[in-house]
Amino acid sequence: MTVLLAGCGDLGTEAGLLFAAAGQRVVGWRRSPEKLPAAIEGVAADLSGTELPVIPADTTAVVVVVAADSPTEAAYRAAYVDGLAHVLDALERDGVTPRRVLFVSSTAVYGDAGGGLVDESTTAAPAGFSGRVLREAEELLLSRLRGTGSEAVVLRLGGIYGPGRTRLINQVRSGTAVIPDEPRFTNRIHRDDAAAAIVHLALLAADPAQFYVGVDDDPAELGDVLRFLAAEMGCPEPPVGPAGEARGGNKRCSNALLRSSGLEFSYPTFREGYRAVLAGTGVRHP
Repeated sequence: MTVLLAGCGDLGTEAGLLFAAAGQRVVGWRRSPEKLPAAIEGVAADLSGTELPVIPADTTAVVVVVAADSPTEAAYRAAYVDGLAHVLDALERDGVTPRRVLFVSSTAVYGDAGGGLVDESTTAAPAGFSGRVLREAEELLLSRLRGTGSEAVVLRLGGIYGPGRTRLINQVRSGTAVIPDEPRFTNRIHRDDAAAAIVHLALLAADPAQFYVGVDDDPAELGDVLRFLAAEMGCPEPPVGPAGEARGGNKRCSNALLRSSGLEFSYPTFREGYRAVLAGTGVRHP
């Protein structure tokens, strides 16, 4: 049986390696397929175009995991809405009905909750264009797959950090980090756990829910994260002050549903995750 990864950037590639380790044949669509590891059968594809490759007839799961080329509404629409539509068009064109199609979305669809708790039952109320476009893509997936025999699953990931995703580390190290002068909750997930969640939900034997929130166990205050990183790196504690608009809104996302489906986290909080990242960058604990 075959898993099709429509989008093979950093996260998609890591998921592909996990699929392969689980014994799946993995086909990865990417503009530069030669960059993919041998365990993934790379196929040249540009999801922004309508001429997509033939989908293997034995495809049982499709994972759409894309990223916008730039932080603009047009780029988001091209990647998430148009890209997803083109993948679904290709499934119809080739007469392939996978058991499951998983779309990787974001907790940005929830907007700001004033520090309140958010889970799958919370009504999506995106504040910015990124959340609105992602919510449109989610609805597109659900409507297009309704009645087709394919299950639609949406994984709403929090902020991904990990190898090569070191924005907060860089801010603390450079002295540009600022601890917000008012409490601000943040939600994150290590890249490896995000990839594991994709594989887990795509291969889940039980009937899945339509939506899952993909974050770790600790919706931590940003100030706590920054103080922890400063202590781990032996840097001065960042100052407290105006920190600008919250990137993901002020909310506490719950992973209880994802946990209850059987997923185990390698990095259940930012502490374990960032320690692993710092160890990989050669930063020694003081």
